[in-house]
Amino acid sequence: MKIGAVFPTTEIGSDPAVIRDWTQTAEGLGYDYILTYDHVLGAEHAGRDPVLNGPYTEKNPFHEPFVLFAYLAGITSTIEFCTGVVILPQRQAALVAKQAAELAVLSENRFRLGVGTGWNYVEYESLGVPFAGRGRLFDDQIEVLKALWSGSIVDYSSELHRIDRASILPLPTKPIPLWFGALSAVAVERAVREGEGLIFATRPKYVSNLLVEAQERRAAMGSEDSPFGFEASIDFSLGEEIWSEDVATWEAKGGTHVALRAMNTGNAMMGLETVDFGGPQGYIDALGTFMRAVRG
Repeated sequence: MKIGAVFPTTEIGSDPAVIRDWTQTAEGLGYDYILTYDHVLGAEHAGRDPVLNGPYTEKNPFHEPFVLFAYLAGITSTIEFCTGVVILPQRQAALVAKQAAELAVLSENRFRLGVGTGWNYVEYESLGVPFAGRGRLFDDQIEVLKALWSGSIVDYSSELHRIDRASILPLPTKPIPLWFGALSAVAVERAVREGEGLIFATRPKYVSNLLVEAQERRAAMGSEDSPFGFEASIDFSLGEEIWSEDVATWEAKGGTHVALRAMNTGNAMMGLETVDFGGPQGYIDALGTFMRAVRG
């Protein structure tokens, strides 16, 4: 099972040297991949109707995933990268296809694209995309991504997209893995049908039922023998005993990836303890503490 680290995007700051040190430490310790979250804008929650639910506000900085990973790809050689997840309907599908292809090229195929629909309707509106109907748009975008990644001249027409005999170059030498964020049966069904993996951004014990459901759906489709990934995350605040227990449990159930989340933002909303990391070095040190506990 692959061990990853969630990039502490809201807390690590903006010093390129610190970001470099965190990343190269993760690679040096043997982490298999880095996962990062995506928000283009932060929105103030107060006085919203409907209520804006979610762990992030206007006070939480987010590094842009494609730009961040391009930088990280240039200062590493083995560690992989995953968006967990890019809020796809907020972005132009053809542009995401181009950005993902470029990142896969620059990283020498160390990138997988995790996508989802998100929760922040203010962000959608600010980016000029209706929040209503995002699921239908999302499905159509998946078709556009796959068509553009095929390497062929694309002639695609739907209610939402029109590509008139066009293509993107350069393309990576291997297909870009497409993973789906999911915490519902609908999202699981979509991922099993269209993707190569599922990203559950929470503890294994909370999503084991969805893993089983995905496995059953794949078996019903006759695709259970084809490669497919399952990713969960483990919060640093839970402590070493639970880390090891969760990693073992997830692997036993068929999980393929698990990511350390060493970041306090949103912990109170999720019922998690706050950790005093004490500054940038604390986030770097957390990488070693976790890896030693789960891999020895």
